[in-house]
Parts: sequence; C-alpha cells; structure tokens
Amino acid sequence: MSRRSLKSLESLWPSGGLWRDRNFLKLWGGQSVSEFGSQITLLALPIAAIKILHASAFAVAALTIFEQLPFLIFALPAGVWVDRLRRRPLLILGDAGRAVALASIPITYAFGTLHMWQLFVVAFVTGVLTVFFDVAYQSYLPSLVGRDHLVEGNSRLQVSASAAQTGGPGVAGVLIGAVSAPYAIVADAASFVASAAFVLGIRKREQLTSPPAAERAGMRTELLEGLRYVLHNRLLRPIATCTAARNFSAAIGYAILLVYAVRTLGLSVGLIGVVISCANVGFVIGALTTGWTTKRLGIGRAIVTSAAIVGSSVILIPLSPRSFPVPLIVVGLMLYSYGGVVFNITQISLRQAITPDRLQGRMNAVMRFVLWGAIPLGALLGGVLATTIGLRATLWVSGAGVALSWLPVFFSPVRTLASVPSTDAVDALEQAGVAAPTGVDTPGLVARTERAPADA
Repeated sequence: MSRRSLKSLESLWPSGGLWRDRNFLKLWGGQSVSEFGSQITLLALPIAAIKILHASAFAVAALTIFEQLPFLIFALPAGVWVDRLRRRPLLILGDAGRAVALASIPITYAFGTLHMWQLFVVAFVTGVLTVFFDVAYQSYLPSLVGRDHLVEGNSRLQVSASAAQTGGPGVAGVLIGAVSAPYAIVADAASFVASAAFVLGIRKREQLTSPPAAERAGMRTELLEGLRYVLHNRLLRPIATCTAARNFSAAIGYAILLVYAVRTLGLSVGLIGVVISCANVGFVIGALTTGWTTKRLGIGRAIVTSAAIVGSSVILIPLSPRSFPVPLIVVGLMLYSYGGVVFNITQISLRQAITPDRLQGRMNAVMRFVLWGAIPLGALLGGVLATTIGLRATLWVSGAGVALSWLPVFFSPVRTLASVPSTDAVDALEQAGVAAPTGVDTPGLVARTERAPADA
C-alpha cells in the first residue's frame, strides 16, 4: 500500500481523545478479543456440565463458586504485589496462563477423560489468574492514559465488553451446537493468546511507584493500609457495600439460571444464546451513553440512578410466565446490563481518580475482595436454596435482594458528587498526606451547592 493511501486511511481515523494513543489502542484491542472469547466459555463451561457430564444443580452452581473463590482468598495479597511490581508483565502472564488452563478441557474431552472435577480445577485456576489480571489491569489504566481520560478509557473498554456480551452468547450458542461445548472453548484459549500479544506490544515505560524492597513496610502493613483506605473512605465504602450486596444477591440466581432455563423452561442452548445476546444490547447502550448521562446528571447521580435501575431488573425473571417467559427475561436482563455498565464505568472511574498511584493496586484488590468475594457466597446459597426450596423460589430470593442493593449509595455522599476530581487536586492532597477524599472538599468533586459530610 502506498504512503499516500496510508495517509488517506489515517485521516479517516478519529483524532480526538484516546483514538490516537497507540498504547491504549493495543490494550483496548487485546481486551476486545479476549472479551469475545470469554463469552464462549461463560456459556460452554456450564453447558458441558449440564449436557455432557449431567451435573446436578448444586454442581453447576459450584462452578461459579470455584471460579469466584480466588477473589476471597487471593485478592488482598494480590493488591500488595501489584503495587510492588510492574503491571504489564502481570497482564501478559495472566492471559497466557488462562489460555493453557482452558486448552486442557478440549484435550481431555478428545481422549474421553473429561470429568466434573477438572471443570472445577480449571474454573479455580482461571479464577486465580483473573484476580491478578483484573487488579493489575484496573491499576495499570490510570498510568497508561492519565486521570483526565479515565471515563473515556473505561467507556471505550466497556464498549468492547458490551459488544462481546451482546454478540458473543449468540455466536457461542451456534458454536457449541456445531462442535460441542468442550471444543468451543478452544476459541477462548486462542483469544487469551491474542490478548497477551497485544499487551506485549505496548511500548510506554511503566514507572514503579513502590519503595525499594529494603524500605517496604511488609505484606501485612501494606495490606492493612489498603483496607483502611477503602473502609474509611466516605465514597468508596458505600460503593463497596452497594456492589457487594448486588453481586451476592444476583449470584444466588445466576448460579442456577441456566439450569432453570434448560430444565424448567425447556429452552434450547441456541435460544438461550439468542436471549442473552438480545438482553446484552443494554450493555452497548449503557457503554455508549455513559459519558452523556454523566454530563447531564453528574457522576454521583449517575451512579445512584444506574444502581436503582439494576435493582428493578432481576425480579422480572421469576415474574415471567412459564408458557411465554422470553420477553420478560430479556427485559430484566437488559435493564440489569444497562444499569450495570453505567454503574461500573462511573464508579470505577471515580475510584481510580481519587486513589493515589501508590495505592491503586491495593484499592482495587480490596474492592475486588469485597465485590467479587460476595459472588461465591451467593452462588453457594443459590445452590443450597435450589435443592431445598426449588429453582423458581430461589430466583425470587435473588430478585428481592438485588431490589434493595442500591440503597447504600442513595443514603451516602456519593449522591452529591458533580464530577471526578482533577489530577492536580488529588496530587495536592497526596503530597499533603491526605487520602482524597476524607472530608476535604475537592474542586469538581462535591456538588456545587452541598458540601458532603466528613467520614463518621
């Protein structure tokens, strides 16, 4: 291709914001490929358990437990290590390790030795690697794009995740029907290899923010510093409470939702994939409109409103009639996906913006520990309830819990926020030895007419 043609193509590429940031585009590209691949495993793993291994409802729920349990066990120490090490190599190792773990499933299936315990082990190993990857990933983004571009960066990454969550399940359903669930997982393993290659191409030099090894305070002291920062912060604490309550309650229903769809409603795998894809249009709408919503409402009201939308969603699933359940299930899941993505973009951007670089890993690790650690506990309760009170009754319990989960952010200073703080404001507080925000009014942070109260 001629140099003139290349320039012509380059002129068609958007020029604003992060569109010309090659390093961010590589991170974005890797995540986009990986997100599409992960949608296949999300459907293929439980379908393999249900259709091939004929697992019980509790065993299927246990897959979620094994996958999310590492967040309870490893999230806190992972935060300390992420703050001590460069984050880019951790991303590469996390992608490569997950590719190897997932590739073991189609290999053992080909030899006729696939067992439910192997699915548990793979779910746990990929969960451990995901803990380190996710903590490093969310901690890496602020240093890669700067605090001023966090909402834009998180929105672009979420657009890809939303597109994957919309189109991925439909493709996964067709792929599983064509080659079987275990062989479909090959596509996800390949996506992790591609993601690692993209991240490997990032050239921006990453600066270590931790002190030399001889000057470190020790694992326990550093871990407690991260815990105190989150639990004493008047903005992070209600966000953590709200999201943990939502994740716990939603996991009760999610753990047995596919079992309910297949065995109670009689839905085919292909139809389940189409239902999820239609419902996940909410992810795309949310990702594309979060910037506009935040500007119109302010970041605090956007967080509260999106949390309330999520609260109204899950109850529609058990409300759906067995004779014609698809429409209400699609609406419920669509509201959940739309509200969830707006909530995630806004609250994650806020968390990253108000946290000093040296605490990014530990802050994200503590939040992951609290937020994702609630999921295996909810899934465990979902499995127990499904075997005692039945699948539909368990979905009612899940819906009621999600309906109440948004109240912590509503009754908190989060509601008064106008925008995320500027980089200069956070850096000034950090240099003064203040962990923003702890009762100090930061420019652009608190609503114009109402000063948020200090921590209790």
